[in-house]
Amino acid sequence: MASTGPSAFRGIYRSDDAARAVYSEAAGIARIMPSAVAVPADADDLAELVRWAAATRTPLIPRGSGSSMAGGAVGTGVIVDVSRFRDLGSADAARRAIRAGAGVLRVDVDNAARAAGLRLPVDPSSGAFCTVGGMVSTNAAGAHSLHFGPMRPWVRALDCVFADGSRAEVRRGGPPPRGVPAVARFLDDAELLVANERAAPSVHTGVRKESSGYAMSEYARSGELVDLLVGSEGTLAFFVDVEIGLAPTAASTSSVLGAFASLEQAMAAAVGAKESGAVACELLDRTFLDVAAAGGHRVDVPGDTECVLLAEVEGENANDAATSARHVESAFREAGATTVRVALDPVTETELWELRHAASPILSQLDPSLASMQFIEDAAVPPDRVPEYIRGVRAALARYDTRGVIFGHAGDAHVHVNPLVDVRLAGWRDRVWRLLDEVTALAASLGGTLTGEHGDGRLRTPLLGRVWNPAATASFAAVKQCFDPHGILNPGVKVALRGQNALSAIKYDPALAPLESSARAALDRVARDRAYGRFRLELLDAPT
Repeated sequence: MASTGPSAFRGIYRSDDAARAVYSEAAGIARIMPSAVAVPADADDLAELVRWAAATRTPLIPRGSGSSMAGGAVGTGVIVDVSRFRDLGSADAARRAIRAGAGVLRVDVDNAARAAGLRLPVDPSSGAFCTVGGMVSTNAAGAHSLHFGPMRPWVRALDCVFADGSRAEVRRGGPPPRGVPAVARFLDDAELLVANERAAPSVHTGVRKESSGYAMSEYARSGELVDLLVGSEGTLAFFVDVEIGLAPTAASTSSVLGAFASLEQAMAAAVGAKESGAVACELLDRTFLDVAAAGGHRVDVPGDTECVLLAEVEGENANDAATSARHVESAFREAGATTVRVALDPVTETELWELRHAASPILSQLDPSLASMQFIEDAAVPPDRVPEYIRGVRAALARYDTRGVIFGHAGDAHVHVNPLVDVRLAGWRDRVWRLLDEVTALAASLGGTLTGEHGDGRLRTPLLGRVWNPAATASFAAVKQCFDPHGILNPGVKVALRGQNALSAIKYDPALAPLESSARAALDRVARDRAYGRFRLELLDAPT
């Protein structure tokens, strides 16, 4: 592996300890020390870097804000920080579209859209600091994906740099780009790959959100290269910028909270809410409510509450939104809700949603000896299997004497889990592995996926054979071979490397050697202030 960057590279290329260390961690649990860090000056500079990497067989790890959970933004090769690709156009109200560099933050795209009476409807909880390139990379979703879907259908075009340095735009509805070897190789094999896909579809039947593997099922349906590239986690191409479709802003909203004594009642209510027009329906499990109460965020619900649902509706005016809210209220009551609250004005709505939005602050205020380790945090299962999944996760946590917080997107049957691990205790790593192993088996047994919206990364890629059949994993490998035959782009993501381990160096491990001091201070600041949108090299020299 080359130790210096290309001679013609105009951007920043650093291989000193501080620079490498500050990119060794992201929002997930992994710590992997890269060989170097490159920050391209522009798209042409990125293409130059990729051509050099192809010639020297140097792995490249694409990275935006580093808010990803599954380890796809850390690796042993050269980290390529594209967060400086910040060009942002004006929203085109007539076409309902906007063009944004891969490093533009989601919040900035949404603000630009709202200036034209539009919005970016895909709204992950990390929206204040995640990049749109990262959202495309993982097929990100969020609370409103219940109605608006994930990122994939909103991507109209991608400006890409492929594994040999070729650059081309891939546009929905347009012809495949010509003169790009990666695309040509894929199209040569596409007929066979599509035939195999139709014979053995790579789908988890009944699962509503999917961020795992390559989207060959979507490509087989649409024939659109955009659909295949979205969700590919930087393994098929770099994204320089993206054209994104937009939706009109909501004229009016209302919200409904329901408390339920059983998970089965809650899931029936979630189905009813969706049928009643809810655009979001979130679940807060009793594990979440208990931790929230301990932190002073008490919800006025009966003591036997198993979980709470929060639903939102939209309308052309306040009366329409109120009518829809009453329909959701009826659905909640018919499903057995013990308490229902309806919020028809912005102040009351904010009060209802305050608890859901406080998830991260609540977790950060817990016992500092407990590390919130998101390693079983993104499974989605068929809706009727959610009660089994949540109870199975609770049982596994109890079996290994580990506290955990469970919440998620009930309308999409998508569950987030935050295990809270005391790394001072002997055998903590073994407990983490056993929990991961058991919950992976549980998700597989229920016909689920390991990732609904956060991607496979290096955490889940070695486990894909447990939730995908051999035909699917063979298809994923074939797609990777077409686009990146030398394994330059984010190796170890989507297609596992020989001997790859899901749990390598865990950044919370007290036995790890300390990082360079300025890098450690910068990373602590990122975690403390949720400053993922800040440029890491800039933070190295910033006062703490």
